[in-house]
Amino acid sequence: MVYRPTARVLTVLELLQTHGRMTGAELARRLEVNVRTVRDYIQVLADLGIPVEAMRGRYGAYRLRPGYKLPPLIFTEDEALALTLSLLMAREHELAQTSPAFEGALTKIERVLPNTTREHVQAVEQTVIIESGAYRAAPTLAVVTILSSAVHRRRCVCLRYRSARAEATERTFSPYGIMAHEGVWYTIGYCHLRRSQRLLRLDRITWAALTDETFLRPENFDMRGAVLQALASVPRVWQVKVWLEATLEEARRKSQLTQGHFTEENGGVLLRVDVEDLQWMACHLAGLGIPFTIHHPPELRTALRQYALTMIDYAKRAP
Repeated sequence: MVYRPTARVLTVLELLQTHGRMTGAELARRLEVNVRTVRDYIQVLADLGIPVEAMRGRYGAYRLRPGYKLPPLIFTEDEALALTLSLLMAREHELAQTSPAFEGALTKIERVLPNTTREHVQAVEQTVIIESGAYRAAPTLAVVTILSSAVHRRRCVCLRYRSARAEATERTFSPYGIMAHEGVWYTIGYCHLRRSQRLLRLDRITWAALTDETFLRPENFDMRGAVLQALASVPRVWQVKVWLEATLEEARRKSQLTQGHFTEENGGVLLRVDVEDLQWMACHLAGLGIPFTIHHPPELRTALRQYALTMIDYAKRAP
């Protein structure tokens, strides 16, 4: 809900840009004001030189003059950060190699942002490592922003963390970097609670805040290598073996499981992969659009049945 008059005037402009034409009653309902106030907002836009036309008659409405080119878009900090992360992911998925537009978009975003927002965006761009994979555990934008700033400025953070066993702890953490790997976002650094280097999942951080305490990152620290080494020491719970009725190229392209081991077998492809979450694996297999046979573990069949029953229940629901 928008309360400030200036913000409401800009909202009128955004609504007209999005919908093309809207009546005074429609605008009043969206803004939670009366029709007379809407006319005042339209007059403010006219005073700013924005050509809003009033179409009179029974079906009268307001619209922007056809062909009018609106001024550059104004992004909030969250919108700018979300757009930056999207462009970075596209670049890491090699989409940016097909066009220079991605790099140009990143440059233009940074150029027009306020200093504080620009610093946050640059922190994200310079500190986050993104690898390809099927994203399945998304952190909040606030956590990514705070940790990116902490890495960039070498500042400790105070955070609340929920373990895999749902145990909640509060700790001070010195983050050395951020990395998205196989659909999960991680940060690695020094944990003041455990007094050792620890790997944390960002989706399990429920709250974080910058502190005034600074830290020194280890010299020549290999972020990617440290994360992969830490992951290798974490025992995976489920060893999955699934036969896919597909070519090797199709299986790799659709699964996006970078740690999956594919071998051609019996006219299809045998996938071997270790996962922590069978529910996610069941959902992932169902979304491939490829016929498959589960070899191991039998618990995956149970998870797949549960997922199918949930989808059937959703399909039965009527508005």
